[in-house]
Amino acid sequence: MTQDELKQAVAQAALDYIKPKLETDSVIGIGTGSTANCFIDCLATIKGQIDATVASSEESAQRLKNHGIPVYDLNTVDVVDFYIDGADESNRALQLIKGGGAALTREKIVTAVAREFICIADESKLVHTLGNFPLPVEVIPMARSYVARELVKIGADPVYREGVITDNGNIILDCYNYSITQPLASEQKINGITGVVTNGLFAIKPADLLLLGTAQGVKTLRAD
Repeated sequence: MTQDELKQAVAQAALDYIKPKLETDSVIGIGTGSTANCFIDCLATIKGQIDATVASSEESAQRLKNHGIPVYDLNTVDVVDFYIDGADESNRALQLIKGGGAALTREKIVTAVAREFICIADESKLVHTLGNFPLPVEVIPMARSYVARELVKIGADPVYREGVITDNGNIILDCYNYSITQPLASEQKINGITGVVTNGLFAIKPADLLLLGTAQGVKTLRAD
C-alpha cells in the first residue's frame, strides 16, 4: 500500500471507531495535516450526524466548512469528546512529536480539552526513540535568538523555519539532532524557556489510542 492509501485506511478506521459512540451533542476535534485532511473527508460522509467540530488550525476549519460541517470556537464548547489528529512520530508509549504543520499550540489546546485523543498515522511514524523528526518549538518572535541559544545548551540544533508564521502570529524553531530519551522531562524543560509558547512533544498528555496503518491492515495500539 502507498502512504496515501495507509492514510486513507487509518482515517476510515478512526471514523469507524467513533461513529458508534457519537451522540447528538458530541463535539469532534480535528487536527491539522495530510492525515487529518483524510479524516475530514471521511467525516463528510456522515456530516448529517455532526452537530459540532472544533479545529486546530484555520486550514482545517476551512476544509470542514467547505464540506458543510459546522465549526465552533473552542471557547463555546465545554468538552471535546474525540480529538483525531496525525503525528510526525510516535513511540510505544504513544508520546508524540507533532507540529510539522506549525499548528502544535492549538493542537495541544484541543488535546487538553479532549476526553479521548485518537492518533492516526502510518507505520513509518512509529519509532523506538523520538527525535529523528525535528522537534518544532513555537516561539514569540522577539525571543527567537535567546530561545535558540537555550536550545543549543540542551543539545539541540535549532533551525528557524523560514517564512512560516503560525496561526498565533509566532515563529517556529525546529530542533535537529536531538534524541529524546525522556520525552516528559524534555517537554517540561523546553516549555520552561522564557519566550517558548510550547513545543511539539505530546508526552505530558499523550495519545490515548494509536490507529497505525500497515501493509497488513490497521493496527490498534494503546500505551504500554
